[in-house]
Amino acid sequence: MKNTAKLLVIEGKHAEYPAFVPALRKKGFEIESVSSGSEALKLLGQKNTFEVAVVNAASLRTSGKRICQALREEAKNLPIVLILAPQHEATKSDADVILTLPFTVQKLTNRIRHLLPCDGKAILHVGSIRLDVENRLVRAPGKKARLTPRLVRLLKILMEHNGEVVNRKELFSQVWETDYTDDTRTLDVHISWLREAIEADPKRPTLLKTVRGVGYRLDL
Repeated sequence: MKNTAKLLVIEGKHAEYPAFVPALRKKGFEIESVSSGSEALKLLGQKNTFEVAVVNAASLRTSGKRICQALREEAKNLPIVLILAPQHEATKSDADVILTLPFTVQKLTNRIRHLLPCDGKAILHVGSIRLDVENRLVRAPGKKARLTPRLVRLLKILMEHNGEVVNRKELFSQVWETDYTDDTRTLDVHISWLREAIEADPKRPTLLKTVRGVGYRLDL
């Protein structure tokens, strides 16, 4: 099975620990590899188009905690896989998945696939979000949720108008299929539910934004 996902891999070159970049390329992933956290942050600042970051902390002879923290601050929705050497204990970190050596390349590949947005029929893919309209599933980096039919309609409209402000009354009219648009408080509640499904921090949304006095805008 080929993968088309683009990975950011932070990996050193210490012979006592395995390097995973060649093996992941053989698995079909598109890889951009750097050898330090600072290089990774610079790359993310230039183009944040990665679907998963892999931090091979073992090859860097670190715990990877600071690197993961810096990555999370730079790209809140980027899923992170942290690879540790046996002597490093797996403690709480900003990584979504923590693997301790030794393990197989297949195990790493499976963990990465689990973090990727799912593919299927009737898929709407914009930026880092994939909406499976048929199965009512949405995948954002590090998150997966099943939506109600109404939430699917709401998200679909916002994705189709990515980067544009959609008027509150227009949204309410389309999603609820009604001409009565004087009370859109129900829309606000559904927007909050949608943020729970796609935002890394729903209380501080970075994807689904409120444009005061006008409506909502999805920035992907």
